[in-house]
Amino acid sequence: MKKTYYLFNSGTLHRKDNTLRFTPIEEDDNGIEHEGQPRYLPIEDISEFYAFGALNANSALYNFLGQNDISVHFFDYYENYTGSFMPRDSLLSGKMLLAQTSAYQNKKKRLEIARKFVEGAAFNMNKNLRYYNTRGKDLDGVIEKIEYYVTQIPLMEKVEELMGIEGNIRQTYYEGFGLIIPDFEMGNRTKQPPQNEINALISFGNMMCYSQCLRAIHQTQLNPTISYLHTPGERRYSLSLDISEIFKPIMVDRVIFKLLNKRELQDKHFDKKLNKCLLNPNGKKIFVKAFEERLSETIKHRSLKRNVSYRHLIKLECYKLSKHLLGIEEYKPFKMYW
Repeated sequence: MKKTYYLFNSGTLHRKDNTLRFTPIEEDDNGIEHEGQPRYLPIEDISEFYAFGALNANSALYNFLGQNDISVHFFDYYENYTGSFMPRDSLLSGKMLLAQTSAYQNKKKRLEIARKFVEGAAFNMNKNLRYYNTRGKDLDGVIEKIEYYVTQIPLMEKVEELMGIEGNIRQTYYEGFGLIIPDFEMGNRTKQPPQNEINALISFGNMMCYSQCLRAIHQTQLNPTISYLHTPGERRYSLSLDISEIFKPIMVDRVIFKLLNKRELQDKHFDKKLNKCLLNPNGKKIFVKAFEERLSETIKHRSLKRNVSYRHLIKLECYKLSKHLLGIEEYKPFKMYW
């Protein structure tokens, strides 16, 4: 099975026959940078790269990655997603592109799909809250408030109004984090930059989820730039934002709760300076390991009657959306049933 590789160090990536050689840049005890021990990666083992440091590579290397369907996702120093190198869209279909565009331009159809994304996200958020509510966290008030907002979703007649409801649901959901993770205070949601540990983890995890959704979309006939809940814009894959709304509670928030409540992530795993809080390299490694474990976990799929991984669930979501757009089957967002 192909694996995702995370490049935490800056370094150089070279092709060597059918192998990739990554040479990291490391610091010695005096803070002087030098080349570290090269690592050799067989091309057939690689699914994608996440580059958290500066990556030095030439066009020949990217041509080779493209030929082998390997993506590279880039993050800046502040852990913000900055872009991706994606192989050629060999699966793109003119029929699908026309269907996506038509659904976006039809206000009724766009609103219908956008509502599904918000409904799925809200359901999965409340599922998390109910899980901890049965474990003595007293989240009844937060759950009831979200349930009220959910009743308003069908009443929204514009996507902008729906985005407002989605924002209210998420803000209410975050109010419950203080009870679920008592040792850390979240406060207001802050992004650029995050102001505390929980905000740092949410931002980092959401970007990881966004990248996974982008990868899944790329493996189908969907165009990642045409979206329904989020407005399509320049230089962003907004359909990934739509689909990630459904999976963030399942794949990001559950990992955050686990790591903090089990104290696998602690204060020492964060850098706090200049009015910002970011995961340090060790903290990133711990989070990435837990996130990868989550993606690899399997559940018994109700419709398929077989075990599927969380990673595969995202691709299945893309297939469901594709069928809806082509008029084959109504789209129903994935909702946790365990």
